Amino acid sequence: METSAPRAGSRVVATTARHSALTEMAASSQGNVEGDIESVDLAEFAKQQPWWRKLFGPESGLSVEKYSVATQLFIGGVTGWCTGFIFQKVGKLAATAVGGGFFLLQLANHSGYIKVDWQRVEKDMKKAKEQLKIRKSTQIPNQVRSKAEEVVSFVKKNVLVTGGFFGGFLLGMAS
Repeated sequence: METSAPRAGSRVVATTARHSALTEMAASSQGNVEGDIESVDLAEFAKQQPWWRKLFGPESGLSVEKYSVATQLFIGGVTGWCTGFIFQKVGKLAATAVGGGFFLLQLANHSGYIKVDWQRVEKDMKKAKEQLKIRKSTQIPNQVRSKAEEVVSFVKKNVLVTGGFFGGFLLGMAS
């Protein structure tokens, strides 16, 4: 069986037919094609969608109702960037201090200023290990659980601010 290759003109006809079908679908969904374009509040539109309520809960929306999407992302991004930048600088300082302290302790040990009783260290480590085994529990304490629920509730109510904060935090850590 032999099929012929489509002619160049058939592609134009198919594209034109597809374009007119899309135009008709858009006209039927918006009412008219040449009329005024209706603006949609993205926050309100998202809150009305079932996936939004299912994912973030019906109580999401304190900052969604007060500020625009761009404002929420901007506030979250700026605060996240500042936090990430400060976290990076403090982290470097802390790592330098801990590393320098460890270096000085090793130098003092090697020079003979410090004598370590390794048998006592091993005995204390075994004692600490036993205490940790005793305290080991599979249940999460109520205080930790309540704080975790507060954080989840805040994230659900402020999805855009939290997303902006996370992105800004990563940028701040990278800069």
